[in-house]
Amino acid sequence: MCHAFREINAVLVLVRQIPVDPDESVNVHVEHFFRVNHADFYLGHQVVYNASKLVKLVKKKESAQNWLDYFQLKYARNPSVRPSRKRGFCGLWGEVVDSINYSAEQIDQLSKEAAAERERVLGDEKAILPVAFVSFKTRWGAAVCAQTQQSKNPTLWLTDWAPEPRDVYWDNLGIPYVEQNIRRLLVTGALIALILFFIIPVTFVQSLANLDGLEKIAKFLRPITERHFVRSFLQGFLPGLVLKLFLLLLPSILMLMSKIEGHVSLSMLDKVTAAKYYYFMVINVFFASILTGAAFEQLNSFVHQSASEIPKTLGNAIPMKATFFITFIMVDGWSSIAGDILRIWPLIIYHLKCMFLVKTEKDRENAMSPGSANFDIVFPQVELYFLLGTVYAIITPFILPFIIVYFGFAYIAYRHQVINVFNPEYESAAAFWPHIHNRIVASLIFEQIALLGLFSSKRAADSTPFLIGLPVLTLAFHIYCKNRFEPAFLKYPLQEAMTKDTIDKALQPDFGIKSFLQNAYTHPIFKTEDDNEESRHLQSSEDQPTLICTTRSTHAKKVVPIIT
Repeated sequence: MCHAFREINAVLVLVRQIPVDPDESVNVHVEHFFRVNHADFYLGHQVVYNASKLVKLVKKKESAQNWLDYFQLKYARNPSVRPSRKRGFCGLWGEVVDSINYSAEQIDQLSKEAAAERERVLGDEKAILPVAFVSFKTRWGAAVCAQTQQSKNPTLWLTDWAPEPRDVYWDNLGIPYVEQNIRRLLVTGALIALILFFIIPVTFVQSLANLDGLEKIAKFLRPITERHFVRSFLQGFLPGLVLKLFLLLLPSILMLMSKIEGHVSLSMLDKVTAAKYYYFMVINVFFASILTGAAFEQLNSFVHQSASEIPKTLGNAIPMKATFFITFIMVDGWSSIAGDILRIWPLIIYHLKCMFLVKTEKDRENAMSPGSANFDIVFPQVELYFLLGTVYAIITPFILPFIIVYFGFAYIAYRHQVINVFNPEYESAAAFWPHIHNRIVASLIFEQIALLGLFSSKRAADSTPFLIGLPVLTLAFHIYCKNRFEPAFLKYPLQEAMTKDTIDKALQPDFGIKSFLQNAYTHPIFKTEDDNEESRHLQSSEDQPTLICTTRSTHAKKVVPIIT
């Protein structure tokens, strides 16, 4: 299956921002454009429909079918009592009706509405979005199309490599170019506001870890905090636990923001959400913890010293936060690894669903689904702990055993979960690695800069000139890797495409990818029904004449010759 998907992606291009033509439909317009501009390599295309209303109807139908199965099962267990319900919202009010008959009537009505809506969508040219999946006969032709500008207007006929069918996020395919940029600007502003707002709970957490500074501000807390047990608990365990609780809902909020931005693939959603989560963690967990901790511990120094002395103060504050980060690693890192390997949270969710939501075997199967690897959560956590390990490796080496234990457990746990537990949602072809590499290098550079600051604060300034070369060499290595290896993740070399095309022609001259493309990029909602009508929109240029008639008013009834 994965090999078939890779073969499909090698010859498929996602085309967006298809311009409106008053004389041609989107379907005809796409075919005409690619027959003219990519005549020797164009194979066919598949348009995308706006099926949002159909999706809602099908979901209602599935819900009604699930209720029907539940009522039938309930009646089979106790035939003496016929199940009943009220017609009103959630069965709370209205006329009392037979539940089985009422659900059957709902299913019949929704089936008719869904069929009618499906026919309307497939037959309405206005329901076609300005998006299409275009297939090519060769990898070389697809690479040329995906990696070049198609029009004089750079905002029209936008082409990129098509994500694999499982990776497509259908809800965002029809977002216009200008609207998408506006959305990203608004989401960026919202993310900055969220990061700044989150400094408040981080400051509160640091106040728990720095009771001496808190007692100077709020003296009424001193009788409580002076107790040995309370003080040990507040300084040792509570800060990491409170910060973990504040971070629970954060990934869901960031994923929602990424969806609003308009990304068209699940892998891209995970990538940008992971980036947001990482920057959020670095700013609020790492930098804010250090800065707010220093503010509580050395508030008087910050007020009276000059601005040039503040870096030295922060250099002294970084080692002081080692205890907090050790507890945070144990509370967040170790517990999350243990929870993942034991599947505690999914087990709790499963039992809650069984208590309140599971009505049929289908519900039980859905509740038992293991899900997929949460790359948008796992990667930022691993990258944050790598940052902590590199920064504190020399400054406070005592933190290293906790980091090493975390990475050891993480390797064992995630390797097992990915291989034996999680369902793979998509294949991204290692698209995450360039981002991980960049953050690893950034962690090394920051560690080297922090080391320079620490030596300066410890009156070891004579040794700092010898250390200046470290970040310079690391940055040079990063630039070399970026120029040498990153293009391999973004571009498909034409030489390699031609080589593979030649090998395929020699080894598999009769191999046709058209059979894979018939329904691969059909909207999932159409796959629940008979999709013969949908597949008719994937047309092969081999079956079409070499003359194309256009109905545009600018050159109506003229024939455009195509040399084949």
